[in-house]
Amino acid sequence: MKMERNESTASVLLEIGCEEIPSRFLPGAIEELKNIAAGLFDEYRIPYKESSTFATPRRLALLMKGVATRQQDVVKEVYGPSRKVAFDEDGLPTRAAEGFAQSVGLKASELVVRNKGKGEYVAAILEEKGLETCLLLPDILKKTVLSLRFPKSMRWGTGNLLFARPIHWILALFGPETVRFQIDGIKSGDISRGHRFLSPASFQIGDADSYANVLAQNYVIVDQDKRRDMIKTGLKDLAGKADGLPVADDELVGTVTFLVELPVAVLCRFDAEYLRLPKELLITVMRDHQKYFSLEDGGGNLLNSFIVISNTRSENAETVRKGAERVIKARFDDAKFYFNEDRQRSLSERVEELRQVIFHDRLGSLFEKTARVVDTASFLAEKVRPSLKELVARAALLSKTDLLTGVVREFPELQGTMGKYYALHDKEREEVSLALEEQYLPRSFGGRLPETDSGALLSLADKADNIASFFSIGLVPSGSEDPFALRRQALGIVSIILENAYDISLCQIFEQALKSLSSLKNNGNTLQDTIAFVEQRIEFVFSAKGYQQDLIRSCLHLSWTLPLRKIEERIEALKSVRQDAWFGDFLLAVKRIHNIVPKEELPSIKEELLAQEEEKKLFIASTALCKDFLSLVGQDRFVDALRSLAEITAPVNSFFDKVLVMDRQEDIRRNRLSILKELWETAYSFADFSRLL
Repeated sequence: MKMERNESTASVLLEIGCEEIPSRFLPGAIEELKNIAAGLFDEYRIPYKESSTFATPRRLALLMKGVATRQQDVVKEVYGPSRKVAFDEDGLPTRAAEGFAQSVGLKASELVVRNKGKGEYVAAILEEKGLETCLLLPDILKKTVLSLRFPKSMRWGTGNLLFARPIHWILALFGPETVRFQIDGIKSGDISRGHRFLSPASFQIGDADSYANVLAQNYVIVDQDKRRDMIKTGLKDLAGKADGLPVADDELVGTVTFLVELPVAVLCRFDAEYLRLPKELLITVMRDHQKYFSLEDGGGNLLNSFIVISNTRSENAETVRKGAERVIKARFDDAKFYFNEDRQRSLSERVEELRQVIFHDRLGSLFEKTARVVDTASFLAEKVRPSLKELVARAALLSKTDLLTGVVREFPELQGTMGKYYALHDKEREEVSLALEEQYLPRSFGGRLPETDSGALLSLADKADNIASFFSIGLVPSGSEDPFALRRQALGIVSIILENAYDISLCQIFEQALKSLSSLKNNGNTLQDTIAFVEQRIEFVFSAKGYQQDLIRSCLHLSWTLPLRKIEERIEALKSVRQDAWFGDFLLAVKRIHNIVPKEELPSIKEELLAQEEEKKLFIASTALCKDFLSLVGQDRFVDALRSLAEITAPVNSFFDKVLVMDRQEDIRRNRLSILKELWETAYSFADFSRLL
């Protein structure tokens, strides 16, 4: 609630001091803290000018400035009986009016008459004076703390409070005054704590507005935006001293921001001999396991320098550097050992070992999965890139073998990437090696797609097998639950097909994937279920491209038989003509047909049963126009096809205006319906026009 009038104000400060909270919890926590506080201040009718939330590993803080010292007054009307019931013929209040007035603390003479709906009623005008804010804050701040939720929470000691980590102190101020309340035995006060090692003693916060400055004096930069800027500046400055650039990684910057309270960048080095290891392996060791920042030169080559963001003063930089270099050497030695050991055996030698690794207890081993992927990938290659069939089959055969290597067991995030390096070492063809890495792309919607056809086809086969396999045994996503990331994989399938304009339908893909699963018994609806599932992702992808929902839904049914490229071209054609003057009349005519034709099968049209002139004209026109329409569709001239089909508008309207479709004679009625149904089915082969708005 923003300030609407001049009045006395002060700042409110709430700090929740904890043991170290996981960094991934904190971005969501500060957003939730801000929203909860805003909702409660609005609920309690306390205006404020602005609010900010902060987080470090040891604290969550809320600072609200310009908070009114008194709750806003409120005037409300409470309605009572109707005027006829409240007053007698002489205009005097009845017992009903007096009873109502007494119930709201007024005299009957103080009641007023108000229009409500179609009648008049007596009403009481009640003014509720606002209370002092300081009286309401204990309840507001306590509710704020108790309302916070985290991905995982815990209890500690003998208490019942659930929180991300044990709470050690609560600081609560309104201006210079302490807001007193208690949560699970923890009393609020005016005491905070600084950096765990550099300023471990407690200290007093004199007033809410001095909070950030006092913490800075105690080696805590409480504003996460300032810490992030300090980290970025430190990375840029030190990278320049090493004649390099930081490897772009906003996610790591965000993580480290919430790992430290006093960010200080320290430049470190490692022995150049480790640069013989794959770049991705070195970066993964530094990034994922140590939260270190890698450096590269202008050509993208990794440098033997890295940057650590320490949580201590710059005077301690040398100690930090020595420790980080010692740690990274040990980690790199481990990575080097695994990498060299892995290359002692080729990937092809590991294929048989896949029999010993369970993919899923109801879906068999990784060897069985590999066999299915080989079948599906070979089928896809035969359909869209026949010349690549042998390469794709070879890549599919080796696709899961790097999961058995030491590096991937130690660093699972490098699956596929290490497969590429090992395949190159084994002298496999480059297309095969690249496909091993690209099989897991895209890793998220909008992420990098496979750049080679071999990689794209292997990725399609692997993802289709995953979806078909889990749908076959009933393990389908529900609500927010998607433990096997099938939604992401379905989005990947749609994105890859569209990007490469592959002329293959979803039905063909999943029929083959399910054929490879022939040893499993499914519920008989698996094909329909999988395609319906992927259609939801198609709708999402096309929506992200800016197409309107009704256009998308009108063409989704075509995914059974048509490549996605053809579907998008139809949507684009509909989009381009829907604003044309003729389209509205055409759409109404087509919908009239849809509304009357039955779903059941009808007999072929018999010309001898055509009695009225309008139905004869419709039959002749529809026969010619449908032929022209289908010919244009076959030539991918979709806009021309729609304009051609629209010429049926006048004959259809004339038919409906002059002909009684539901004739008493069954053969005539069914013959007329057959004409209309043939027209509808022709139109439906392009789009379900009944779904267009």
